[in-house]
Amino acid sequence: MANLIKSEDIHEFLVLNRTSFEERLLSVAVNVRDKIDEIHVIGNINLLDNAHQLILLVVDGKFEELEEFAKKEGIVWAKHAMTLSFKLEWIRAIRKTFWEFLHQFDLLTAKQDKKSEEFYSETSNYNDLIDSFTNSFFISYSRYKDELIEKQQKLVNNLSVPIIPITPDISILPLIGTIDTNRAGVIEEKVLLEVGRLRIQTLIMDLSGIAEMDNEAIRLFLKLLDGVTMMGSKLVITGLRPEIVRNMIKLDVEFGVKATTKASLQKALQDYLKFSNTTTKDALVELFSN
Repeated sequence: MANLIKSEDIHEFLVLNRTSFEERLLSVAVNVRDKIDEIHVIGNINLLDNAHQLILLVVDGKFEELEEFAKKEGIVWAKHAMTLSFKLEWIRAIRKTFWEFLHQFDLLTAKQDKKSEEFYSETSNYNDLIDSFTNSFFISYSRYKDELIEKQQKLVNNLSVPIIPITPDISILPLIGTIDTNRAGVIEEKVLLEVGRLRIQTLIMDLSGIAEMDNEAIRLFLKLLDGVTMMGSKLVITGLRPEIVRNMIKLDVEFGVKATTKASLQKALQDYLKFSNTTTKDALVELFSN
């Protein structure tokens, strides 16, 4: 930094010495240095340009622009799932390099009537602005991630409760996998909503693909049966596995008049589908039985 271009203004000093600043920054940010091109390709982020923009916003005291810049950066990093540790190291390197250049500016522009203590007192808010950028970045990053996770969870929940209308009055709900307390709650909410929305008269719930259902989920499942019955819909349960039946017996669970049980989905379709066109009926039975 021996050949820095002198300037009486910090903003101009940083602009004139941008190349030297970037060289020093890269020497400080050892781990990020080798990732710059990769980050540019993944998120179209030019780390060096952004670092320069950041320090100029800081020295100019443009708080609102700095906040907006941080929010946009946070969203981009979250959207492309880029490593936060690199961002932390990069910000630390920017801060360290920035203060080194402020020190050099002070040395080059030192006047007898202005002591270094006064200069650093005047520039003490720079750290606060960099901290504000960092905080806004992480808040924006976290919010985007949380919203993304919520959207993905809603999508998963919808896919995990696939209610399939097969006639204006009859729908099928084929369930697979494990039903725990959380998923049982999701199923209850979605089923009651769809029974009302689609005006389902008969809901055939096939459990042949259920591998496991814990005790609390079984209790919630019984509440679902009550809810469907209260809405005036007939519930048909098919494919109950022996292990689930044993758990229900242990809990003294009885369906009573809440639901009708059938050995298989194929049997239920044969009993409840009423088409004048036998070919159509047979085709549906075959489709949902495979």
